[in-house]
Amino acid sequence: MRILPVSDTDEFGDEVVESLKIYLVNHTEKDLNFEYHLRYAGKPDFSLGNTIPASKDFYLHDIPFENLNDAPAFDFTFTLFKPEKTKAAYVEASLKLKAKLVFMRVDEMRKKGEASFAFKLLNRYPDKAPEEDIPEYNVSVGKGNKLYDAKQGRKHLEPAKYEIDLHIEKLTPDWKNLSNFEMLTLQLNQLEKYLDLAIAHHQHNLIVIHGVGTGKLKDEIHEILKSRREVRSFINQYDPRYGYGATEIFL
Repeated sequence: MRILPVSDTDEFGDEVVESLKIYLVNHTEKDLNFEYHLRYAGKPDFSLGNTIPASKDFYLHDIPFENLNDAPAFDFTFTLFKPEKTKAAYVEASLKLKAKLVFMRVDEMRKKGEASFAFKLLNRYPDKAPEEDIPEYNVSVGKGNKLYDAKQGRKHLEPAKYEIDLHIEKLTPDWKNLSNFEMLTLQLNQLEKYLDLAIAHHQHNLIVIHGVGTGKLKDEIHEILKSRREVRSFINQYDPRYGYGATEIFL
């Protein structure tokens, strides 16, 4: 993915980046179909699908530079324009940008006298893996963190839930003897357990009840969700059942 900063001069005569032009670059020898999704803080913002010829660039769109403060995530799914039996059915790539990183890359770009900078999404379109080596999911559950191939071992997993309540009194009767750190750790472990189960059981959504409180638990949950590629989006909005105390996750 190539980024071209668009700059302007402020009232002090300094060059200031106003926006970023986003290009998808195909350095392979194959024409690729792609599906592109941009998320800010986990929420869908922009989507596009098209074909990019071999060794060509494709302009996606512009984003305001100030939007880098909203944790943008660029998600791509690639398929071959002409499918090949020896190649993977699809390949996914994701890039998450932070303002500090982009500032550094812009500074390096200017020092080198270049007009743009790039981030590599994949080296080449991958070959198809042997079928027996492709588990649908590897899910960590229960004591000992035993791993199951979901294609063969879903029967070993406990049922998934469509709603989980992370209020600490719902998780342990001994919560009054726990430190704040221990309570938070227990709550986040519970989240990851049922998120993994929802993924393994091919669930499409999951509601997590975290309450309002200081917002610490909600913020930690959202940070985890941003890091999980299986999470397409999530939203925390008013719901008559929970107020603002729940987040719905879409997988």
